[in-house]
Amino acid sequence: MRSWVVTLCCLVASVAWAQKTVTVVASYTYNVPENVTVEQAKTTALERAKVQAIADEFGTLIGQSNSTLVTNENGKSDTHFSSIGRSDVNGEWIETIGEPQYAINYEQGMLIVNVKVKGRIRKLSGPKIDLAVNILRNGTELKYESDDFRNGDDMYLHFQSPVSGRLLVYLVDYTARQVYCLLPYSQQADMAQPIEQGREYLFFSAKSVAAEERQVVDEYTLTTDKKMEQNEMVVIFSSGELAKANTSASEGLLPRAMSIDHFNKWLAEMRIKDKNIQIINKSLTIKN
Repeated sequence: MRSWVVTLCCLVASVAWAQKTVTVVASYTYNVPENVTVEQAKTTALERAKVQAIADEFGTLIGQSNSTLVTNENGKSDTHFSSIGRSDVNGEWIETIGEPQYAINYEQGMLIVNVKVKGRIRKLSGPKIDLAVNILRNGTELKYESDDFRNGDDMYLHFQSPVSGRLLVYLVDYTARQVYCLLPYSQQADMAQPIEQGREYLFFSAKSVAAEERQVVDEYTLTTDKKMEQNEMVVIFSSGELAKANTSASEGLLPRAMSIDHFNKWLAEMRIKDKNIQIINKSLTIKN
């Protein structure tokens, strides 16, 4: 197995707004393993830069989780990644300012991706809700959980929360620069999906609901005309009120959509106004 090393730096710039957000500029250099594509490497590098910026500013919640070790000594965090440690840090990334800047190089046959990103972060105001979020491929049981899809695979979402609230689900297509609203369903009148405390939900499966409700359910099959495509599912939950973003009708059978810029601006405003919001991002790979 080939090993790899990362180098990073983080510069804290200024404290901003009454919401106690902090503006940071973070950079991360990722020496990419052989089985990872350029697009996957760019996504990984960006996420790790964000995680490190938050850990440096606000510290961590736990020392180790999901094979991710984050330590903090003498006020400086050092992150040893074997997976994204977004859930380990004591803060959240609120908004990206401008576009991330990437530098892609090859040294001794190894792909190296460097990213520099500016954004606003905020310290967590309370404990995170223990949400269960599982993306399922071609099956509706948890054993079918996967983030690796083939062209034509069916996708389902399992969700459970220990508290009642509201739920929104979006799919980010980085190639098309579009964000699609998956939940609430297109024919659903609710501004967000109501969630009952402790109840297990299986979304995007008509068979999982009563017969009289099936005509409302949208079912999704993931497709691509490329060799590989990288998408991201954004799951947004709040124990308070929640309302979906304004979207426009898409061509064909695609869900209603908005631009990535519109989505990022709307999401940043939502996070600033509502500290009850919790967001889980899930990367999806679709191969042909």
